Amino acid sequence: MKPSEWAMLVVLSVFWGGSFFFVEVALRGFQPFAIVFLRVVLAAIILTSVVYLGRRRLPASPRVWGAYLVMGALNNAIPFSLIVWGQTRVDSGVASILNATTPIFTVLLAHFMTSDEHLTIRKILGVLIGFFGVYIMLQPELKNGFSWRGLGQVAVLGAAASYGLAGVFGKRFKKTAPVVNSAGMLICSSIIMLPLVLMTGALGLSQPSAAAIAAICGLATVSTALAYLLYFRILASAGATNVLLVTFLIPVSALFLGIAVLGEVIHMLEYAGMGCIFLGLMIIDGRILSRIKNRVEGRQKIRSYREIHPDPAKFEDAADPSEAIFSLRFNKHPRVKP
Repeated sequence: MKPSEWAMLVVLSVFWGGSFFFVEVALRGFQPFAIVFLRVVLAAIILTSVVYLGRRRLPASPRVWGAYLVMGALNNAIPFSLIVWGQTRVDSGVASILNATTPIFTVLLAHFMTSDEHLTIRKILGVLIGFFGVYIMLQPELKNGFSWRGLGQVAVLGAAASYGLAGVFGKRFKKTAPVVNSAGMLICSSIIMLPLVLMTGALGLSQPSAAAIAAICGLATVSTALAYLLYFRILASAGATNVLLVTFLIPVSALFLGIAVLGEVIHMLEYAGMGCIFLGLMIIDGRILSRIKNRVEGRQKIRSYREIHPDPAKFEDAADPSEAIFSLRFNKHPRVKP
């Protein structure tokens, strides 16, 4: 990726990692359902405005809106609610680590729900290591019997599974502009959350402070509306595979904000679990392993060539064997130093 794309990816990780921080602050003045409702309503207003300012239109087809309703539930209403409730029981940093299992659930669900994304040995290994990391994080709760904290962790994992379902279901939205899809999805999320807010009286029970109100604004504008726009910008320029790298960066941002600003404490078991989850994600992604494999094979080919041709010729750049390998493929000797 280009440096500008890496920069956008880091900014996106801060936007999404900051959502856990904003939720933690907002919970000091708002009820969980109220936080989710205000987040999706404000973000829907912003993105709908962007749609019409860009001279686009929301679709008129009932079938499309039905799909938006499902997507709004899977990608916003359900996971947002589970994460916010989960954060009433666990710290924001822990929630961000558990939420990083989303690609693991996506890979697993895609195997059973699609015809072109099957599990391979590499992916199965990554899934198992990732879930072992989850087990490490849940181990104290499993050992002593489930507590409210354990249920909070399970709620965040449920949110990750819901995101995974949304990732599989969302593949059908290819013919419509991404910003239109995002706006439609958030409008439907608002419709879903409205009766829940009214039935629970969440808005009336809330006693917001200035900090909590500011957190809601940040959650809706920065971590939702702007994050969606930036996500689709990176998706268009760097591709779907590269944009998934944000999964590794989100917990870093969330942990930094949680520890530095909120004074949270992350225990060793949680760091160990995060390490296993990240290792599982790297194995599923495959790119780092592929680069290591290519480098090892490159060095082996150079070693074999030197054994076959024991002459004093030296490669120009022994640290990067790509040029020598290129020459060997075409039966040419690598360039030598004068």
